[in-house]
Amino acid sequence: MNTLAIIGAQWGDEGKGKITDYLAKQADYVVRYQGGNNAGHTIKFGGKTHALHLVPSGIFQADTKNILANGMVIDPVALCDELALIESHGFSTDTLHLSDRAHIVMPYHRSLDGMYESFKKEKVGTTAKGIGPAYSDKTLRRSVRVHTYIDETRLRLHLKENLPHVNALLKQHGFKSYDVETLIEESRPGRERLKSYVSDTSLILNEALNEHRTVLFEGAQGTMLCMDHGTYPFVTASSPTAAGIPLGAGVPPRSINRVLGIVKAYTTRVGGGPFPTEIEGDTANTIRKRGNEYGTTTGRPRRIGWLDAVQLKHSCRVNGFTGIALTLFDVLSSLDSLKIATAYSLDGKTIRSMPADPADLARVIPIYETLPGFKDDISKVRSFSDLPKDAKTYIEKIEALLDVPVQIFSVGPSREETVVRANPYKTGGDGND
Repeated sequence: MNTLAIIGAQWGDEGKGKITDYLAKQADYVVRYQGGNNAGHTIKFGGKTHALHLVPSGIFQADTKNILANGMVIDPVALCDELALIESHGFSTDTLHLSDRAHIVMPYHRSLDGMYESFKKEKVGTTAKGIGPAYSDKTLRRSVRVHTYIDETRLRLHLKENLPHVNALLKQHGFKSYDVETLIEESRPGRERLKSYVSDTSLILNEALNEHRTVLFEGAQGTMLCMDHGTYPFVTASSPTAAGIPLGAGVPPRSINRVLGIVKAYTTRVGGGPFPTEIEGDTANTIRKRGNEYGTTTGRPRRIGWLDAVQLKHSCRVNGFTGIALTLFDVLSSLDSLKIATAYSLDGKTIRSMPADPADLARVIPIYETLPGFKDDISKVRSFSDLPKDAKTYIEKIEALLDVPVQIFSVGPSREETVVRANPYKTGGDGND
């Protein structure tokens, strides 16, 4: 089986969209297996910028099929708007397949999202897109799945049974309630628009695997936002790790044989939660400005920090990375020195793993190794050997700390500004040019 998983190694916003888009030209299928339109992937090519939130990043490759798999939660209005935007830019959406088993984000999920967040003293920083409540309803076995959503009779029966509970909760806390027939009527255009895309995507993918097709799995968010392995409770409502792929896409675990960790050359985070290497001041502002560190979905400024090898080792362990793609490397080219956290100090003791309790993680003091920076413009670099000496040293230090080869590094935002040292689809490779 020729499969590759693209996994965010930090708190999201690592540049997965660009790397997926670049590698999609070698893929027969690109699969989104979790999350919803709380994610945002920005792709630049041909002098234009394209922002995706639900549709897989392979949509711009004419011969690549794109799957919205069963593990996702789908906002139909957002999906229809995104499809219309893609088509307005001259790209076809005929290659898209929507799982009949994916779950739907209903309008009342957005209201519930805002309501739940308002209760919390320490905010998670949700995007208020209704993702968490949609996944909660899935767990409580009262969610609307795609196959129900597109069938008006079944959708009406479902809403009549489940909406009274939702309305009672919303009214209790001063939020507006919802009417069954209004929801049915307002959803009609979306249901008609999406019907032609609906299929059994697990069947499609397994047939593709049996035919030895190349499949690229595209994660949303990052490992540190995983419900199980992230900085809980400051996490998303699904698992963006490689372990989430078999369940979220309906494929056997043995089919995931290569995992590319997407690592931003520094660290960012949006929303609340502990962030050990966070920095403020001029350096943070410089990185934020050069890296355009504002959320694709929310527009919020991202928190900035140095690279954290302790956190990245955690991600390497839970995902089994076979390679790394280092993104936004060019952003660091203006700095005099660079820091990497190689350990933490907690209550006077040196530790080399992440504490489970967010209160403890918030108290750790990073132990840094300082490396020389590089001033050269690297945007025209197209091989590792052409990098400045200190830029090479930074990459080599990351490889030594994580014991994983940096197979790709990015020297700019466009598709063309990507340097491949070893093909991540292939086993092995020492990372040399």
